[in-house]
Amino acid sequence: MALLVLLSTVSFTVEKHYCGDALIDASVFSEVEKCASEAYEIELEKITKKPCCKDVVDVIEGQDELQKTSFDDLDQQLFLTAYFKSYKNLFEGLPNHVIPHKDYSPPNLVFDIQLLDAVFLI
Repeated sequence: MALLVLLSTVSFTVEKHYCGDALIDASVFSEVEKCASEAYEIELEKITKKPCCKDVVDVIEGQDELQKTSFDDLDQQLFLTAYFKSYKNLFEGLPNHVIPHKDYSPPNLVFDIQLLDAVFLI
């Protein structure tokens, strides 16, 4: 969110240098490079009687005014409260379950009663 606010409020310029109809250089933070040969440029101006190279500067304005809202809006309060409560519930552990027979050890069997009584499960 902070990055979005920063990018929307920053202003910058884009400089472009054209020779004829061809884009030679474009720059955002530094100056553009001019045509390589100034003599060639002067000769073209004599032939065509108009300058062949031109510089174009585009200024991209950032947002000047930010809308400030107060926290008194009830919908915003309800949304934030519900969001934080549900987020907090994600990290709560499960309650400890009581296992009543955890420490119970069965008695030792002296005789196998099912075999003695001939009782078998079918």
